[in-house]
Amino acid sequence: MKKLYNCLAVIFLLLVSLTNVSAADAPVYNVKKYGAKGDGKHLDTKAIDKAITEANAAGGGTVYFPAGDYLSVTIHLKSNISLYIDQGASIVAATPGDDAKYDLPEKGENEVYQDYGHSHFHNSLIVGENLHDISIMGPGRIWGKGLVKDDNKKPQDGLGNKTVSLKLCRNVIFKDFTIAHGGWFCFLLTAVDNTTIDNIKMDTNRDGIDLISSKNVHISNCTVNSPGDDGIVLKCDYSLNYPRALENVTINNCNVSGYKEGTLLDGTFVKDGRSPTGRIKLGTESNGGFKNITISNCTFDYCRGLCLETVDGAALEDITITNITMRDITNTPIFVRLGARQRAPEGFQYSTLRRVIISNVVAYNVAAKQAALISGIPGHDIEDLTLSNIRIYFKGGGTKEQIVTKVPDLIKSYPEPDQFGATPSYGFFIRNVKDLKMSDVEVNFLKDDQRPAFALDNVDGADFEHVRAQKVDGASTFMLNTVKNFKVFNSGLVPDTKISNVASKML
Repeated sequence: MKKLYNCLAVIFLLLVSLTNVSAADAPVYNVKKYGAKGDGKHLDTKAIDKAITEANAAGGGTVYFPAGDYLSVTIHLKSNISLYIDQGASIVAATPGDDAKYDLPEKGENEVYQDYGHSHFHNSLIVGENLHDISIMGPGRIWGKGLVKDDNKKPQDGLGNKTVSLKLCRNVIFKDFTIAHGGWFCFLLTAVDNTTIDNIKMDTNRDGIDLISSKNVHISNCTVNSPGDDGIVLKCDYSLNYPRALENVTINNCNVSGYKEGTLLDGTFVKDGRSPTGRIKLGTESNGGFKNITISNCTFDYCRGLCLETVDGAALEDITITNITMRDITNTPIFVRLGARQRAPEGFQYSTLRRVIISNVVAYNVAAKQAALISGIPGHDIEDLTLSNIRIYFKGGGTKEQIVTKVPDLIKSYPEPDQFGATPSYGFFIRNVKDLKMSDVEVNFLKDDQRPAFALDNVDGADFEHVRAQKVDGASTFMLNTVKNFKVFNSGLVPDTKISNVASKML
């Protein structure tokens, strides 16, 4: 199979090199034959679009970018087209001006229940809607040089704020290229089914991958450095004007980080002392549902922790997360949140969060302010949550005064961990949860921490087995408030204990 792959690669390169062959007769459409300069000075958009259009008219083919810098505004994909960006080639987002204007943002299906950037797709560098069988491949680069990173500009300004934006597409492949400085999103993919994203490097100023309301998607071997926003984020918003679930998704062998922008690709990996984002997250927009998702073999470095959030009416269920390593985490290492922001049409149901397994996690040098934070809301518990084989090493330094800290409910708030403030425990803070299982979980601190390791508030059914927790003299391991059906056994510092119902207790 390897020999066959190498032979096919050689054949492809030979076809590309035959520039004397008519584009109408060959499966490869070299953009330079359509007038592209590739000099980084002249706009090549018309030439690129012409190559795409001709390839599509012939039934499909590869639009080829040889070495060079191809300055462009909005490029329009078509079905049955592959863009191949060769080594030494860059597609460069032009800085907007009189002769360089991106497509205006179209009128959204609705523009109320999600951010501006999620409601509009056309104001992008590369855009496609209602397409099938498309790909962007090759070892080259896309540089979002002229893209903006936010939504505070007027549409008539002709600005672009996304690198690749697809809506209602299927059978898609992204493979092997690099994105530098990708604007608001490197990838905004809404209702894009049967998709593979593999071996992409992103070093960007906001989100890396926003995958929304899509089905059958595989993200693998990607490296995302995004200090100013999320690295890989899964959502299910209302931008289609109806709820559509995100389901059957795998994320594996990926690295996320929050180094200073640009220092991933130049190899210097600068940590500039901020609290970068750069994480993997499910949420925040959450209308349609998160179902049947696995995340495995991923690393977090100098960024925020793992987040699972549903706050707008989505069912988040049947999720497995395993083999995660984290270092230098700047807020809570694990955030599981069921809320009721209800950014959705009136009468939309409340969210549910159930059947989630998180296992084989190690996190070192984690910010001390917050424990791992798992929180439902009164009357709407997180259900059937299993945590196993987890080791977390916090920076420590918590005080006795913090033990009486009241963590706000924030039922209708944006679900960002920092908004909850300090927690009364250093290891795990668990609230409004039903049927929790924790086994082979250990929490430690690098500097003495006076707080208990675990705080449980309004929890019904909690089994702790083989749980270990570092503590200072006189400190407790567990703090229980309004807890039913609590069990702890084979757990070192705490004797085997069963409690059917307790209003308040320290163990």
